[in-house]
Amino acid sequence: MTYEENYLDWVRDAYAMEKQAESMLEKMADRLEHYPDLRARIVQHIEETRSQQALVKSVIERYDTSSSVFKDAVGKLSALGQAMGGMLAEDEVVKGAISGYVFENLEIASYTSLIAAAELIGDHEGARIFGQILEQEVAMAEWLSTHLPEVTEQFMVRSAEPGVEAKK
Repeated sequence: MTYEENYLDWVRDAYAMEKQAESMLEKMADRLEHYPDLRARIVQHIEETRSQQALVKSVIERYDTSSSVFKDAVGKLSALGQAMGGMLAEDEVVKGAISGYVFENLEIASYTSLIAAAELIGDHEGARIFGQILEQEVAMAEWLSTHLPEVTEQFMVRSAEPGVEAKK
C-alpha cells in the first residue's frame, strides 16, 4: 500500500471509531441517573465527538473517498454490545467509566499515529485537525482519570445502602 492508502484507511478507521464513541457515550449518558458530574462530562464529550466526526469526515471528503459502511456498522454493533453488557453489571457505572478511560486512550493513540501519517504525506490540514481532536481526547481521558476514584467511591457508598440503586 502507498503512504496515502494507509493514511486514508486509518482516517476511515478514525471516523468509524468516532461513530462508535458517540453511540457508546449516548447509551451511557442515557442510563446515568445518580452520577450528575459524570453524566454532564459525557454529554459535553458527546458534542465534542460529533464535532470530531465532522472534522474527520472533512479529511475523508478532501481525498474524495468515503467512510467505510462496514466499519461504521461494526463499530455501532460493538458499542451496542458494550452498552447492553454494561446494563447487566451491578457495577455498571464503574465499569463504564473504566471502559471510557480505556477507549479515550485508544483514541489518543490513534490520533497520535494519524498526525504522524498526515505529516509524512504532507497533509498539514489533516495534522492540524487531528491535533485539535487529540487535545479533546486527552482532556477527556484526564477528566476520567481524575474522577474515577470519586465515581468508584460514590458507587461503593450507594451500593452499601440498602434499597439504594448504585449501578447507574
